[in-house]
Amino acid sequence: MNIKIAETNKDIDHAYHVRMTVFVDEQKVPPEEEVDDHDKTCLHFIGYEDEKPIAASRLRFVDNYGKLERICVLKNHRGKSHGTEIIDKMEEIISNKGYAKSKLNAQTHAVNFYQHLGYEVISGEFMDAGIPHVTMIKHLP
Repeated sequence: MNIKIAETNKDIDHAYHVRMTVFVDEQKVPPEEEVDDHDKTCLHFIGYEDEKPIAASRLRFVDNYGKLERICVLKNHRGKSHGTEIIDKMEEIISNKGYAKSKLNAQTHAVNFYQHLGYEVISGEFMDAGIPHVTMIKHLP
């Protein structure tokens, strides 16, 4: 998978398409909750395979950490480590900008996935867009 920071309108549209497919169509998140004001100021990542968008995420810098958000891979491309690849790319950017921690709000069904990547649960369960989540952090090398 080729991962890049979305810098063109086309790339950003592709990232939104992947996010809408996964979160709105598949997980039934209301569209008005999927897109928010942070989309205007964050870094958007888009993953391409054979020039087709298959993965997306966004990254914000909040206080003293990079916050990984909206991480998603199209259903028929899961199980191929694309989620790990896009997270690795985001963590690389976080480190390159001088931050030592990353943080994310994980859907509870994905906690084991993030734990394998070095994330630790630091909160109790909470609901976001009708889906149970926990907050997780990782100290970056």
